[in-house]
Amino acid sequence: MRSLVIPPPINPKETVRVIAPSGDIRDWERLEQGLQVWRDRGYTVKIPPDMNQPWGYLAGSDRHRYQQLLEAWNDPECGAIICARGGYGSTRLLEILNWQDLQSHPKWLIGFSDVTALQWGLAANKQIGSFHASVASTLGNQPPESIEKFFGWLEGKIDSVSLSGMGWGGGKAQGILLSGNLNVATHLIGTPLCPDMENVILAFEDVAEPPYKVDRMLTHWRLSGLLHKVKGVALGRFSQSEVSTPTLGMEEVWRDRLQSLEIPLVVNLPFGHDGINMPLCNGCIAELDGDAGILSYER
Repeated sequence: MRSLVIPPPINPKETVRVIAPSGDIRDWERLEQGLQVWRDRGYTVKIPPDMNQPWGYLAGSDRHRYQQLLEAWNDPECGAIICARGGYGSTRLLEILNWQDLQSHPKWLIGFSDVTALQWGLAANKQIGSFHASVASTLGNQPPESIEKFFGWLEGKIDSVSLSGMGWGGGKAQGILLSGNLNVATHLIGTPLCPDMENVILAFEDVAEPPYKVDRMLTHWRLSGLLHKVKGVALGRFSQSEVSTPTLGMEEVWRDRLQSLEIPLVVNLPFGHDGINMPLCNGCIAELDGDAGILSYER
């Protein structure tokens, strides 16, 4: 993958816009807590009055959710777009999204989990980076360390971020950081929305996926040939993965499916669901140290 355009830093004088590109918003209190974190820093937070128009498990029809994205992106006063929550639905937008409609200057698209589809689509079709970080409905539950790095990076107050996990060897490698949800990313393989994996450091997390399903997804990555292109693999939290039937452990699956690649491999990094979710900047130059267990990236 060639280098991506990284959006410029933002400041509290700017407006940020909230969109719901995925699931129906069910916990308004948690959403408000997260948005208050932004307001407390001085940002003007703009929420569409009809943001949530539930259609089953979605926050609205595809056209309705697409319109939110389009209006937020093309708003010249908007410096960043905050996704309200994950769930499911952003992949459906890729079917109708005309990338030429996104005409304004690059800006931060902030979110993780289901938002992966839009973020990877931006990388593949617009060559624009994004911010794999807490959505509005989870930001209010993050510890100070995560929030400090979150705003420190967005506001240009820090130029590098480092995460420590468990190194499983492979030495060091540098590449373009591409982060996301394993399940969502796997379903982009073979489509025009899947970025080129050459020169990429992959960072994955997931939730509620038992080891056998993670095995299936990683095997699909192997069979596609894409895993054999990447420079290194970093794994965050795979929460709620416990099963009652006989199983391989998650770490056994990771070792079996990834160590034979003989590239840097770091696991148990502090990002993902159900805990601290340190931000990752898609498109930045990253270094993965498989011996020391460190993932770092810089502007």
